[in-house]
Amino acid sequence: MKNFSAGLSIAALLGVVVLFYLHFSGKGNTTGFAGTKAVPTGNFKIAYFESDSIQNNFEYFKEIRAALQAKDQANSKQLNELKNIFASKYQDLQKSGNMLSQAELANKQQELAQLEKTYQGKEQMMAQEMQDESFKKLQDVKRKIEDYLKEYNKDKGYAYVFSSAPEFMYLKDSAYNITNDLVKGLNKLYPKKQ
Repeated sequence: MKNFSAGLSIAALLGVVVLFYLHFSGKGNTTGFAGTKAVPTGNFKIAYFESDSIQNNFEYFKEIRAALQAKDQANSKQLNELKNIFASKYQDLQKSGNMLSQAELANKQQELAQLEKTYQGKEQMMAQEMQDESFKKLQDVKRKIEDYLKEYNKDKGYAYVFSSAPEFMYLKDSAYNITNDLVKGLNKLYPKKQ
């Protein structure tokens, strides 16, 4: 989730930098970069949407977040079971360690070391799988938003549509807030699963 928000924040920052450059580079009708088109005066429209509203109201995004949370809980349960097995065997060794021979004690310690190694390996594997799956699913959400915005913008004529991130937005006029349109349109395309 953080990767998605960070990506949107970076895109917003880049847009602000471009706008800042365009605003202060002269008349506003050229970009100043060789080989690029001139920006038409008076037709440059920008809109934004609140990313937290998308996260809280876009049904597909909520389903993705719920699925990821469920998987994270299942992973935690598996890891806790391994941790409990380790703790139980460790306590058994503490209780009976004085009555064991050197060889038996060494075997029990080796068994504990192997359990700990198994736990760490499983924890790392699950964390990597979770990170990969989260990234993949959040990229899918982002792609769905981008695809919808392309259709939405066909008759709107926005040059840019940004996601609002408080750390990058210094001024925003709510007249250009398209969050409600975006949520309604996305939820029509990707309704809540029953």
